[in-house]
Formats: sequence, structure tokens, C-alpha cells
Amino acid sequence: MKPVAIIGGGITGLTAAFKLEQLGISSTLFEAADRVGGVIQTLRDGEFLAECGPNTILETSPLIGDLVRDLGLEDRRIYSSDQAEKRYIVRNKRPFKLPGSPLEFLLTPLFSYRAKARLLLEPFIRRAPSEMEENLASFVQRRIGREFLDYAINPFVAGIYSGAPENLSVREAFPRLYALEQRYGSLILGQILGARERRRKGGVSRKNAPKFSFDEGLETLIQSLGEKLKKNIRTGQTISGITRKNGSWKVKSDTDTSRPDEEYSGVLLALPAFRLAELQVTCESRKVNLSMLSHIEYAPVASVVLGFHRKDVEHHLDGFGALNPEVEKLHSLGTIFSSSLFPGRAPDGQVLLTSYIGGLRAPHLVTKTPDEICDLVIEDLRVILGVRGEPTFKRTCFYPRAIPQYDVGYGRFKQFMTSLEQDESGLFFAGHCRDGVSLGDCIVSGHEAAGRIATNLNIST
Repeated sequence: MKPVAIIGGGITGLTAAFKLEQLGISSTLFEAADRVGGVIQTLRDGEFLAECGPNTILETSPLIGDLVRDLGLEDRRIYSSDQAEKRYIVRNKRPFKLPGSPLEFLLTPLFSYRAKARLLLEPFIRRAPSEMEENLASFVQRRIGREFLDYAINPFVAGIYSGAPENLSVREAFPRLYALEQRYGSLILGQILGARERRRKGGVSRKNAPKFSFDEGLETLIQSLGEKLKKNIRTGQTISGITRKNGSWKVKSDTDTSRPDEEYSGVLLALPAFRLAELQVTCESRKVNLSMLSHIEYAPVASVVLGFHRKDVEHHLDGFGALNPEVEKLHSLGTIFSSSLFPGRAPDGQVLLTSYIGGLRAPHLVTKTPDEICDLVIEDLRVILGVRGEPTFKRTCFYPRAIPQYDVGYGRFKQFMTSLEQDESGLFFAGHCRDGVSLGDCIVSGHEAAGRIATNLNIST
């Protein structure tokens, strides 16, 4: 059997290649960069261990744990500390713990008494028509009020999408919220009743999903996949086009023209949308135009990892981190307390903080120099966390197009990719522009894409 070509060596493509290998299907993975893993990159600098991209994986699906087990990484997996369940939201430039129980909700100063009373009306708010596509801001204001939009949903969205609630589609970006309202008529009732269904299916809500990394950071996962698949991987390969003729596929590489006649049984495209839009696709002499995917907006983000002496940080750092609502008019989107999440992230007597800046809230900030961005973040940290002194460690990473925005109308892009899969035998799509933006989503996407490929090739999964 001819191998499958996988274009894109991020976590989605790597997961798909590994799953295909388990199913006895060979693959060749093409990656334009000189390394696989995409935004997952861990930096070891002395006793500091910094994540340049994502910091954790949410174990929302059993498939994620299966991947860790199958790679033999269970002994190296580290779950976040119990205190990481505590999250802070900034209000009046002070971090307040997000309530974790009904009693804490009643007592918290994070929300006003008026906002708390307004929440009691939520079960009695009529559901929206199922055919209506609503933006998240409108949905939240309608169901639970403006204050929850400003001080709960807005910072939450900044933490996931670095986007704007006024643009994001509830149905596409937060399908569980949409489903809760449609099925139960209430978010509160849906959270209670929906939990039973998730337990039956083996799924876990994002709120309750365990968070984990590895002893040497998330790049441990990439290194293990890379080692298992090293004979399949070709880095430094910029793919400009794919062609199907007489039922077989060929891949055109702009950087390696030595093997133009290699044929493949199928092609999995695990690329960001802006790369897909540039790809030339020809199926049996018919050109397939992917340029519409260039209309998918991406949020620019810079991550800033800073180390400080513990005595120079007033806050207890007893939690996952702090999110900054837009109405607080701070520079950064939020900060993860990295050394509080996992051991071995900072030297004794020091702490490590990872902040994010930019997004659609302030995309211009990502164009500043690393020193300018660090200064803006430190300014926020002095106000919010009581940071004094100068950082002992600094690292800034830029992602000009980091996260696709599942805005109102995004369904047309997903339907376009699904229709092409159905119409063009052997062509498949997966990744964050189709199946969700989190690392967990991308792992599941790669796994499921491998299953679709196996079905197409009439191989039992």
C-alpha cells in the first residue's frame, strides 16, 4: 500500500502519523520548519524551564491519555498541583479568586449583589431559536447579564482565543454552551444534568479536566513523537501543491525536488488556514481553490516568561493564574503562575510567570520590541501581583498569527473542508482551524483524522 502524505508537523499531524503507524499504515510527514511541534516549544535555561507557547494540556478526552500511555510517557507526566484549581480575575486592579462553590459565589466581591441576583433569573430566560447564530457577547448578556460578560467571559475568552466576545460564535467557538441552552433551556440546569452525560461518555468538561505537563515540559511529547516517527519525518519541506491523478496523490515540494514521482494513497492537510489558502490543489485535472480559508482571522500573541525572586512578589501565587478583563485597561491578557503549576520550573527561592499580550484586544502591542513588551508586562505585574525588583529571567516569543477566531459565520469554513473531504477521495483536513484550538482538541483531531483515513483505505480501526 502507498503511504499517506501528512502536510504539517504540529501536534495534529504528529498524532495522526503516530495513530496511522499503530494501524499499520505508513506515512510521510512534511514540515516546513527545521523542527516539528509548531508552537509547542520548551526552553531549559539553567534551573528555569519555560514554555514558549502553551503551558498545559487539558485531559478532556480519553484519547489524550491513550496517546501518553502509548508513547510510554506516563511516568514522566505531571499533573498540576491542587492549588492550580484556584483562578484569579482582576477587578479594580486587584486579583480576586474566581468562586468555586455556591457559598463562595455569594461571598465573593468579584461580582456585585445585583449581578448575583440577576443570575437567579437565568433558568427562566427563553432559549434562542436553534437556527440563530449568536455572538458570545450577545448570548452572555441575554442569559446572565453585562457584568458577567465583562468580568468572567471577556477574560476567559482572552485566555482561550485571545479574541473578542462580540465576534466569536457561540455555536462554533463554544459548542457546549450552545448545546446546553438548546437541550436544557438553561446553562445552570445544563451544567448539572449535562455532567451525567459526560460521565457516561468518558468526557470531561474543560472546567474539571485535569491539567498536565511533563517533567521536562510539553516538548517532551513532541520529542517522543519525533523519535517514534523519525523515519517518516521530512523537515525543511515547504509544500506548495498536491495533485491527484488516476487515484494517486503527488506532493510538490519547493525545497526538495529530488523525489517528484513519489505517490501517496491520501493526503492529510494539518496546516493553519493561511497556509492552506496558499496551497495549490488539483484533483484529476480539476483545480480546488482553498483561497476562501484566507478569510479566517488569526489573533497575534506574544508570550513573556519572567523569573523573579520569590521575596519580590507580594502575591501568594496560589493558583493557576490571573486573567485581566478588558475593562481594566491593562496591557496584558493575563498571567500563568508557571512555577506554582508544576515543580522544577524555577530555582529555589524564585518564581516563574508566563504572561500573554496582544490578541485582538491590542494587536499593535505585538509589533513592539521584546524589551518594550517586557516593560509593559512588568508594569502590569507590579500593579496586580505586587512585583518588585527586576526579573532574573526573561524570554519573549512572538506569534503573529497564533489562534484562529471562530467568529460568527465560521461554520462555512468547516463545512467547506468537510465537503471537500466527501467530494475528493483521499483528501483530509485536521487541526486547529477545523476541530478546536486547544492542544487537547488538536490531539483528538489528529487521532480522528487517522481513523477517517483508515476507513477510506478500508482498514479496520
